[in-house]
Amino acid sequence: MSGAAGPSAVRMARLADESATVELARRVAGVARPGDVIALAGDLGVGKTRFARAFIDAMTGDGEEVPSPTFTLVQTYESPAGTIWHFDLYRLSRPAEAYELGIEDAFADGIAVIEWPERLQGLLPAQRLDIALSFAGDANARAAQVVGHGNWAHRVQELFPDG
Repeated sequence: MSGAAGPSAVRMARLADESATVELARRVAGVARPGDVIALAGDLGVGKTRFARAFIDAMTGDGEEVPSPTFTLVQTYESPAGTIWHFDLYRLSRPAEAYELGIEDAFADGIAVIEWPERLQGLLPAQRLDIALSFAGDANARAAQVVGHGNWAHRVQELFPDG
């Protein structure tokens, strides 16, 4: 599933606090559509689950509780755009275990939000949005490297119209 997907676009963003992470997630939700894969990378506690919760809330619009799928590995949510699959692959032992979680269905017609995407190794589709979060100075600040591959390249430019 991996490989070249055409052009890519890279943007860096400084997220001053949790509300900035939430705002980025809402902006991504505004351009997301079925078949999309959003890969969230970063250390423990950097804000991947917070991003995922804000994204799912923006997509569903109903204020539904979004628990971390750390122990269930996957949770699904219905939205007007289709099913959102929230994967937390931290506890995955082998990439092939993702097939048991329905990842192929998520890639085919859902919107997949994946925490710990590096656990999939070569199973990630080439056309995806990679967001790498990292700690940036004080306790609340984060940095986000946003990389759009393939059909995400132009949408990354939409997310960051000022460059």
